Amino acid sequence: MRAKKIIGLAAACLFLLHCGYYLRGTGSSLPRHIKRIEVPMFKNMTTRFDLDVTLTQSVIGELVNRGKVEVTSGSDGADARLIGEINAFNVIPIGFTDQSTADRYTITVVARIVLRDLVHQKVLFSNPSFVYQEEYEVPQGTSFETWESQAISQVAEKFAGSLVSTLLEGF
Repeated sequence: MRAKKIIGLAAACLFLLHCGYYLRGTGSSLPRHIKRIEVPMFKNMTTRFDLDVTLTQSVIGELVNRGKVEVTSGSDGADARLIGEINAFNVIPIGFTDQSTADRYTITVVARIVLRDLVHQKVLFSNPSFVYQEEYEVPQGTSFETWESQAISQVAEKFAGSLVSTLLEGF
């Protein structure tokens, strides 16, 4: 009876392994030949100054930190190219103090993202409106303008984490 349970458990484990289940972070949606990715400066179609620099640097930093691919500065030797175009950047007040001043905001970034395989000349990933949204509370006695740069840096890091997870881990 015990042997049947062990065999049944082993069969179930083998079934799950062959059904495409894997631990988060161990899989990859990239083809195996993609080892080097070029990340040119994202295009900034918004009025927010330096948003392109902040987002591009955050995405490059996240790719480097993950260590699954090498980031190149040019297309020479790159297996893929990640292109980004920032189409929207919105800051909307969503919470107010007793004095009717905003103290909580939603920041939304919308970008067109394309990952192109340079070896096989095909698109690996395309999202015309990759959205990242985050809420921020402004500390009492501080204006959003004072807090905005720090909030944008945090949004850029989280945007990059979300994008790179989508690209590398297929989520």
